[in-house]
Amino acid sequence: MTQSLKSRSVLVTGGSKGIGKGIARVFAQAGARVAIMSRHADQAEAAAKEIGHGAFGIGGDVTSLASMESAMKTVADRNGGLDVLCANAGIFPPAKLEEMTGDQWDEVVDTNLKGTFHSVKAAIPYLKKSDQGRIVITSSITGPVTGFPGWTHYGATKAGQLGFMRTACMELAKYGITVNAVMPGNIVTEGLAGMGEEYQKSMAASVPLKKLGQVEDIGYAALYFASREANYVTGQTIIVDGGQILPESLDALAQA
Repeated sequence: MTQSLKSRSVLVTGGSKGIGKGIARVFAQAGARVAIMSRHADQAEAAAKEIGHGAFGIGGDVTSLASMESAMKTVADRNGGLDVLCANAGIFPPAKLEEMTGDQWDEVVDTNLKGTFHSVKAAIPYLKKSDQGRIVITSSITGPVTGFPGWTHYGATKAGQLGFMRTACMELAKYGITVNAVMPGNIVTEGLAGMGEEYQKSMAASVPLKKLGQVEDIGYAALYFASREANYVTGQTIIVDGGQILPESLDALAQA
């Protein structure tokens, strides 16, 4: 599988930290030519330097279609095209529904959902020229499957990404482009660390595997969707959560 990604041109949005950085690392180690994009070019460049394997960083803002079009051109010019878009950029600032403002809602929707649209739309002209055009969206279990207080806006965008995917894959199939999504559970990232040690402990306790996931776990799932071996897979999702969504309660885990 990794051989089919060797020398392929890959762009990871939101790739300077967290899950995006893990995805970028896995693809770079598989021999892909990886571009890491962040709103802050210096952070993208720092992440690329850390990852190595020829990865490079660029600036770009998924909330702007013009910015994404410019980013795609930069990657295509440098790598001789684009084969894989990992639409990973996302934010999750917590806000309870009763206190949430319209601006807070719009900020999350503009980045997570509209940002996915902008990224995919800007990538299409380049992916059409590839013989292995792939789009991999980073969704979540939160929204499509589960809920968590303070994340109504986030959950709505993550569910929305899957609705987007199911029609986008039909429209792009005629070009041989596949569109799939990875749905992470609780993964060890800077964002999760910010939620506190007790939260992390409680989340790990609710996972059958009794541990939180690593960013590379999401990267390997994305790598499969981007591979030649996944040529006949489109419009699909894979949950990477250590079995988190399965137990009816903590009591169920105690009985296992």
